[in-house]
Amino acid sequence: MGLEMRTGYEGTGPGAITPDGCAVELYSRLAVEGEPDVVAGAVAAGASLLELGCGVGRVTHPLVERGFRVTAVDESPEMLERVRGARTVRGAIERLDLGETFDAVILGSILVHTGDAEVRAGMLAACRRHVADDGCVLIQRERPGAHENLPREVELPGGLTIRKLHSEPVGDGVRSVKVEYEFPDAVWTQTYRCRPLSQEEFEQALAEAGLRIDRVLTEDGSWVRAVPA
Repeated sequence: MGLEMRTGYEGTGPGAITPDGCAVELYSRLAVEGEPDVVAGAVAAGASLLELGCGVGRVTHPLVERGFRVTAVDESPEMLERVRGARTVRGAIERLDLGETFDAVILGSILVHTGDAEVRAGMLAACRRHVADDGCVLIQRERPGAHENLPREVELPGGLTIRKLHSEPVGDGVRSVKVEYEFPDAVWTQTYRCRPLSQEEFEQALAEAGLRIDRVLTEDGSWVRAVPA
């Protein structure tokens, strides 16, 4: 199991489970989506990147293949063991201080919606601490309607079915979300805490960290490019 599971977070299924309920073997099976294209469209070729919450390297590896210089951060040693071609750093994002800056910092996997407001503030502070003054921070937000019309499922290539089972309020604007991932030979679940943010709340959180939105990078608004304020 590795590090101690966080309150409100749980994962089930084969193999190691990280403190936020992510299954290492599951994430090693998930295909990369459009993240590398988003990054490549927002930063210069060959840029230095700090990827926060890299997991098994699902996004890291295609970025390395495209010629980016990636430093990949995760607190799970089991996740980092799967990362290839990048410098790896083990540690909690909200406490990270490498004493250096990067052309771009990536905060994906909707980590900005963590249920703990102090952890979110720490993550965004770490983004600002590590981005060059002329650099940018690429942040993934929840898609519109993320907590509506549940349960729902989507079938993906490779026999994977993802079911978002429920999203229930647990107080102070935080929700408990449960997702199931079913392959023909294995099933995983993850339960996690999430804090939806209005546009105003999102911009305020960035401002408190010394960042501002530069532009929206995707049609659905799920990826934004922020710069030092």
